[in-house]
Amino acid sequence: MERRKFLFRSLQASALLLISGNGLASALPMFNPAKKKKVYFHYLLFWLRKDLPEAEVKEFEKFFEGLQKLPYQKNLRYGRPADSTPRNVLDNTFTYNASMEFDSLEELEAYGKLPEHLALVQKYKPFFERMQVHDTVYN
Repeated sequence: MERRKFLFRSLQASALLLISGNGLASALPMFNPAKKKKVYFHYLLFWLRKDLPEAEVKEFEKFFEGLQKLPYQKNLRYGRPADSTPRNVLDNTFTYNASMEFDSLEELEAYGKLPEHLALVQKYKPFFERMQVHDTVYN
């Protein structure tokens, strides 16, 4: 008998939620896809000069450490290519990559114009022969 009451009350509560215009769902962003926050990712690939001494290759990491101190960006990570099994779609020819998050496109673009950012790029630009940037927005 208790089980029957529980099931009936659960059904009543579900029906109430459905006819309430999703009031609870709109109050909880994780249940409301329209309220999901966009996240902007800035993904960088660097091909360092082939004639760069190993000490300077290692010194290039200070570039990323400098970027980590700048405002707007979050969760900066950097690394070198993994020793993945070669396959047709894999490109491990880069020397370093980095990724970071931004809360808005405006913050990402403001970050790119910061004098400290521009100074770091200028300082470490002689280390690389090629750089590629991918900016992505995720819902």
